[in-house]
Amino acid sequence: MIILLCFSTYTAYAQQPRLATFHETAQVVIDQKFQNQTSSSISVLSTSNQEFRVPIELDQKIHSMKNVTAVVITNEDTCVLGVVDKACVLINISREGFTGGIAEAQDKGKEIGNALIDDINKAFNIDAKFHSVFIHVDDKINKELETTGVISGRGTVSAVYTFSRYDTSFLYEGLSTLLIPNEIRNSGGFLDVAKKMADDTTSSVTFSIIPKTGTSLFQLQVSRDQKISDKITSIDTLQFFGVEKLKRSDYFSSGFFPLNSVVQVVVLSKDPIKIISHGGQTIPTVEKDGEMYPSDLTKNGWLFDPDSGDQIIGKYLFGETVEVTNPDLKFSVGDLSSPVQTTTGIHADNSLYILIGIGIGAGVAIVWYLKNVRIKN
Repeated sequence: MIILLCFSTYTAYAQQPRLATFHETAQVVIDQKFQNQTSSSISVLSTSNQEFRVPIELDQKIHSMKNVTAVVITNEDTCVLGVVDKACVLINISREGFTGGIAEAQDKGKEIGNALIDDINKAFNIDAKFHSVFIHVDDKINKELETTGVISGRGTVSAVYTFSRYDTSFLYEGLSTLLIPNEIRNSGGFLDVAKKMADDTTSSVTFSIIPKTGTSLFQLQVSRDQKISDKITSIDTLQFFGVEKLKRSDYFSSGFFPLNSVVQVVVLSKDPIKIISHGGQTIPTVEKDGEMYPSDLTKNGWLFDPDSGDQIIGKYLFGETVEVTNPDLKFSVGDLSSPVQTTTGIHADNSLYILIGIGIGAGVAIVWYLKNVRIKN
């Protein structure tokens, strides 16, 4: 009896949801409202210098520079207007407190950028040279997607530095090897899909350092944009990544980390639409402060919030499973008059399981993560 009690206690404890600092996200944005294109991306992110080996001295210097909101290294084509066939380092700066107009923004942007670029070049083995200061004036997409705008958006200035534009596969390999320890890189998961995507000549890679209070958010992302030729109503999520299944990283095999691997699909439409069918199941949810959250993290399936309107956001959580296949990640949308096809496994739960056994601090982090694991800025 004692052995059974001990085993039961251990099993229950082992299944308590935990939140790690390392996250992996697969995201598709189907934009039929602004840019008429799809954007698919694989991102890995962390707030730990052990999981992203950014030199501590550089991180501290970025934090010490007033108004710096992000440091971005990317080979994305035309990182800002005026840059052609070059990779970029963008040192993004908030214009808060600037009172002298465009001239002051350009002068201060260059001054702050020049104070950081030598350290950035040394840390990432690049030789970026000053190109220009770019002033962002449009943030309509950031507002629509409720993103922070630290990468782009009104009120942001980018000190732009350029260097030789490498193929995505080459730059991804260099950055991932330099930044991510073998324990994580050899654990498979979403990183395997990112590496596959990096071999596509139309893909790009971006590494970002986003200073937060007391820490930094580090993110490595491989993405690919494609123009939309016909209206999309049937979403085959994994088709955008060129795979038939998506497996979680083995890095999480030591415990129950249900929120550290997330698939997200965002559909933007000119006209109101709704979910009319989907694969898999819908996970039980609880509403809190107008937001829907999973109430049972052991369940795998979709959480749609909102599930209708001119913007639909679907998150797929793995629960206790380790992989998801193509049929489960498919869903369809239609206009508001379209009939909804019957699905199974849909139910709600008013319990706040999400906050039980995790602790208040981790619970807050989960709420933040589920709201912000979205949309490249």
